[in-house]
Amino acid sequence: MRAARKSWKTYALGAAAVAALLSSTACGPDDGAASPAPSRTASATGTTAPTTPGPASTTDAPQPTATHSAKPSATGSGSGSGSKEKAPACGDQDLAIGTSYWAHDSGQHLLITATNVTDKPCTLYHYPFITFGQDADSPLPPMESPAKAVATIGPKQKAYAGVKLFLGGEKTTTYESFGIAYQDPSSNEDGSPIDVALSDEVQFVTVGRNPSVTFWNLDRSEVEGFVFKAR
Repeated sequence: MRAARKSWKTYALGAAAVAALLSSTACGPDDGAASPAPSRTASATGTTAPTTPGPASTTDAPQPTATHSAKPSATGSGSGSGSKEKAPACGDQDLAIGTSYWAHDSGQHLLITATNVTDKPCTLYHYPFITFGQDADSPLPPMESPAKAVATIGPKQKAYAGVKLFLGGEKTTTYESFGIAYQDPSSNEDGSPIDVALSDEVQFVTVGRNPSVTFWNLDRSEVEGFVFKAR
């Protein structure tokens, strides 16, 4: 706004100078001494250069007001001023959790399916906090498996995460349930894990020394790719 206001004043002063010059030329003697208007007056009458946008941001902060015909540019990551507000983080009351094995696997990996049971969308951030047994303060570390998009799920839609349980030859411990909690985008935590019983298909899992979990993903095949290449 400062640049636009300064240009406007330059334009006004230039116009006043031209008017004064014309007046003196009309009323005074024609001695040929009148000088042409400064060249900067002509450039001031053009459109001002648009304000250079700052670095892309993922926040919804308001953009500077553009001058003349300049158009505001959207910020990065699809979260600019023209995008819709993100759905709130999913919580325990929003989801039904299911568990299953892959048919070609020998029980070394677990698929977790989260289904939105509400009538509004919610977002699953990062990866689930998964715990086994009484060690609720030490959730599984994530694999290097970032999702292609934020896992926002509408009513009855699903998101997936995979757990690497053990490697062949490892000493394992058997569990019939697990704890799960969901991350908040601002604090990366959302309360204590709740205990979830394994499905009838799974019944129990055997967990080794270094289990890990993928990030939430809307595409089950993406989760499968990360799970089976993790070592």
